[in-house]
Amino acid sequence: MSELNSREQSLVALGAAIASNCVPCVEYHIPGAKKAGLSDIEINEAVRIADKVRRVPARTVLETALARIETSPDCSADTASGCGCSGSNGAPEIGGVS
Repeated sequence: MSELNSREQSLVALGAAIASNCVPCVEYHIPGAKKAGLSDIEINEAVRIADKVRRVPARTVLETALARIETSPDCSADTASGCGCSGSNGAPEIGGVS
């Protein structure tokens, strides 16, 4: 028997769905959270917290990868190339976060 109630279980599941970047999981767990009695405001807060937690290791992985590359392409002269960089420092912009 679980020690967590259905609201708590829904929050954990939703956080895991966000952390794993699983769209079908998010689409499944949001209605489940509403059914468990969570309001849209509570779900929104849970999603935003999960996203903040997810972004920390994602940024660390990106920084680690870039630090191990001896040279970065200088894309500031040609941002139309579609390389995905912001053009300011050669670091790629990931999901609107540079």
